[in-house]
Amino acid sequence: MDMDLEIVEGISQQDEDIILDKLKAFNIECFGASDRRELAIPLRDTAGDIAGGLVGYTGRGWLYISMLFIPELMRAKGLATRLLTMAEAEAVKRGCIGAYIDTMNPAALALYLQLGYHPIGKLEGLAGGHDVTWLEKRF
Repeated sequence: MDMDLEIVEGISQQDEDIILDKLKAFNIECFGASDRRELAIPLRDTAGDIAGGLVGYTGRGWLYISMLFIPELMRAKGLATRLLTMAEAEAVKRGCIGAYIDTMNPAALALYLQLGYHPIGKLEGLAGGHDVTWLEKRF
């Protein structure tokens, strides 16, 4: 099939949703339903506004933590550990066997290792000399 292809800097949310829907349908056909459920633990400041938190989902027996952010003024108080512990406990309730996360932050990497996560992959040599490490923890 001959197609005209072009590189663009982005597509509309509607077009992105079309591609995502097609990918989800393909994955369900090949691998079955994912039982995906969102999981979030917002971290609020004294005014009640979201200042950070944990965002992820469970699916196919695993918890994926896509975002974990603690604002600088709230760091070194054990909040990241508490958020991860809460998310992991909820994942266990949902029948998950483990969790995975990725990071470029050396301090976050050290924390994840301390909490029992193990590296499963690394992409070295990003711009600025940074690396991305993917980690897993089996429950």
